[in-house]
Amino acid sequence: MTTALRPLPTEAADLPYAFQAAFNSGDLAAVDRLFEPGALFVTTPGRTVAGDERRAANAEFLALGLPIRLTLRHAYVNGDLALLIGDYLIEGTAPDGTPVHDRGTATDVARRGADGVWRYAIDNPPGTDR
Repeated sequence: MTTALRPLPTEAADLPYAFQAAFNSGDLAAVDRLFEPGALFVTTPGRTVAGDERRAANAEFLALGLPIRLTLRHAYVNGDLALLIGDYLIEGTAPDGTPVHDRGTATDVARRGADGVWRYAIDNPPGTDR
């Protein structure tokens, strides 16, 4: 499914909301354009994936067909780097009838590219979970 997308974020604090809109559109390409090509995705504490594995991990979440709600707590910006800390919630019923309640506080690293757009360099949904 493809829907009208938010403009690419030119402020670090807008990146999580651009991600929310892309995720909720169900469009993996829209989600992927918010990541640097070599970006890491933390699937579980201590395990990261990149490239096609990162896209596959995001596709698994999209396959739930459930919206994500994000609330940014903090955006710490230093030049072209930012640390984004925010709460997320995915809940509802998966297509197979399984109840889903996935919530946490993500700690993400974003970088502003030469084009002025902020993208994830490290997406860490587990945050500080052990």
